[in-house]
Amino acid sequence: MTSRAAVVGAGSWGTALANLLAGKGIDTVMWSYEPDVAQAINEGHANPKYLEGIGLAPSLRATTDMGEALDGADLVLSVSPSHVVRQVMSQAAPFMADGVLLVSASKGIENDSLLTMDGVLAEVLPASTAHSACFLSGPSFALEVGKGFPTAVTIASKDEDAANRAQAAFQTSVFRVYTSDDVAGVELGGSVKNVIAIAAGVVEGMGFGFNTQAALITRGLAEITRLGQALGADPRTLAGLAGIGDLMLTCMGGLSRNRTVGVELGRGRSLDDILGGMVMVAEGVKTARSARDLAHRTGVEMPIVEAVHDMLFAGLDPRRAVEQLMLREPKAEH
Repeated sequence: MTSRAAVVGAGSWGTALANLLAGKGIDTVMWSYEPDVAQAINEGHANPKYLEGIGLAPSLRATTDMGEALDGADLVLSVSPSHVVRQVMSQAAPFMADGVLLVSASKGIENDSLLTMDGVLAEVLPASTAHSACFLSGPSFALEVGKGFPTAVTIASKDEDAANRAQAAFQTSVFRVYTSDDVAGVELGGSVKNVIAIAAGVVEGMGFGFNTQAALITRGLAEITRLGQALGADPRTLAGLAGIGDLMLTCMGGLSRNRTVGVELGRGRSLDDILGGMVMVAEGVKTARSARDLAHRTGVEMPIVEAVHDMLFAGLDPRRAVEQLMLREPKAEH
């Protein structure tokens, strides 16, 4: 049973999950890179910068001192943006106790190594900790979790006992947790869906309708599944919460940062202009590079991911991207 939790990362998702744990009576401390965020949590029981409008449990505390946050923790939640997980968790590693339960809720593929978070953590943490690490994913906007809207997610681990312990820690009457042993599927589903969501936003921004959105989401799932199978994932995982569930949410939900980036691209704004106006991270932008490179390395055909990459980084016009996708060589669906 979890008695003390440390949440490494104080963005919207980290705050929502930390508040969930604190609401269950678990002694929970957050590590924040930003002193003003820690101060707001401690003094105002709120995080207006990243989770506006959500009151936080009075018992929830925050600090900018990593050692203080991790002291005595039997559960550590890693929830920094994926591109800084290596750096942040390398800093955290010396303060983590032997036998600690590690749960990762970051979604992304590292640009240079092309590793998902399980691979990154395996390189920076002790082997015993990394082997039993758990990975939380699924259709879950932070704001809606903060509001207590019923939500279902998946926690995957190679260690069944660790997955069951994590499930017990996070399960509530409004936050249902399923377990899985398919780390690859859960990690890839949660990462690549952000890239497809940018494409879905482009479709919206260009003024296309439901036909186009349905085709885009369905073929996007086909791309994620092909890549997943090439990397050892179970296709059933990608037909579940961490696959189609998260994909639908991120492609269709108005709270999706990745979809928002795509909408603005479809309306003709530049990427630099779009990102310059965002406080929170849209993971799909960096993951577009990684997913495209991973597809090339594994020989998996991912034309939507390729198109998103080229719109973001090679100046491909969105209308030309749609035309290229539609005029690809005709083929059987399966």
